[in-house]
Amino acid sequence: ATTVSAPSRSCLLTGTHSGHTPVRGNLELDPEGQFPLPDDARTIFEVMKDAGYKTSAFGKWGLGYIGSTGDPKNQGCDTFYGYNCQLLAHSYYPDHLWDNDKRVELEDNNLNVQYGKGTYSQDLIHGKALEYLDNMNPDEPFFMWYPTIIPHAELIVPEDSIIQKFRGMYPEKPYKGTEPGSPAFRKGGYCSQFHPHATFAAMVYRLDVYVGQIIQKLKDKGLYDNTIIIFASDNGPHNEGGADPTFFNTEERLRGLKRALYEGGMRVPYIAYWPGTIEAGSISDLMAAGWDMMPTFVELLGEDTDWREEAMDGLSILPTLTGKGEQRQHDFLYWEFHEENGRQAVRAGDWKLIRQNIKNGNPTHELYNIAEDPHEDNNLANTYPDKVEELKVIMDREHIHSDIFNFGR
Repeated sequence: ATTVSAPSRSCLLTGTHSGHTPVRGNLELDPEGQFPLPDDARTIFEVMKDAGYKTSAFGKWGLGYIGSTGDPKNQGCDTFYGYNCQLLAHSYYPDHLWDNDKRVELEDNNLNVQYGKGTYSQDLIHGKALEYLDNMNPDEPFFMWYPTIIPHAELIVPEDSIIQKFRGMYPEKPYKGTEPGSPAFRKGGYCSQFHPHATFAAMVYRLDVYVGQIIQKLKDKGLYDNTIIIFASDNGPHNEGGADPTFFNTEERLRGLKRALYEGGMRVPYIAYWPGTIEAGSISDLMAAGWDMMPTFVELLGEDTDWREEAMDGLSILPTLTGKGEQRQHDFLYWEFHEENGRQAVRAGDWKLIRQNIKNGNPTHELYNIAEDPHEDNNLANTYPDKVEELKVIMDREHIHSDIFNFGR
């Protein structure tokens, strides 16, 4: 939905693009957390609850500190376990997590400041998700959001058999990070890592194990054949904390990383599984975005959709998933980003316009034909000035004023 965590999640949960969504940036607030979703935000959780579903989230929230309007329980989430603050989620051995609005102290991590010693947070969070599924009444419908924190910026895993599979397999360039005693230790800094390539591979492998365990749990509970499973990312790959997407050819086909509005910062995999409904192995080139998820679930639930057209920017992709009915198409997709001097982008058909350096008062424009130039190397702004002006109209219209996220105006 956009190129960094919090606004991408806000778009996903509300069905609005980043020019309309309430949370448009990673804005840190005291005492712990990010700028909150407002009380009047209508989220996927609330839609599901209204339809009789049990709702839960396990992982990283980042959409409002505990007690705020963006607190998970104030946005329709019955059960939450994990990090409220996405900045603190940079650390895999934190001093605490949250069980709904109860702070859970991780005493072994408090007593031991060595990296890799104590409770590995994602293992704990994953265990709580499995426990939740294990206790689920098979007759009750449920919606579970699993915003995993691996593999994120810090590169570290427990010293178990998984890391042993990969250590020594790749050439390595050690990463010097934040050490105990630094003000950023466990507060946004990333740990040092002597084997960043092997550790990244081990984290991806670990996530694969997690997914397999969730699927097995659904099978054990007799829920697997009647559960839709969707897997995607909130933004493109990054090169922080020792991560090296070039080494793994993550972004070879696309230009840019996280925080860029080039395709590499935003285009992510989307995998959906629904036995007997989604054709196995099928592939779609539909131009869709994270904000299409909310209307898709609304249509799936058969909810009254009178409010949908006005309240959301997304379109249901249910016809594409099921192969039934006519799939509506986006006239355009729009993104904005409020760090690094501010950026906007609009994609209409094969054409994409990017506006850079907005806060400097003298923005630049780049125009690309994505079908012919998916790596966005050939700027055609001077060749097609009329197309630039056409897309600028959309760009200017879709940024609705926000007192907080307004490109410094």
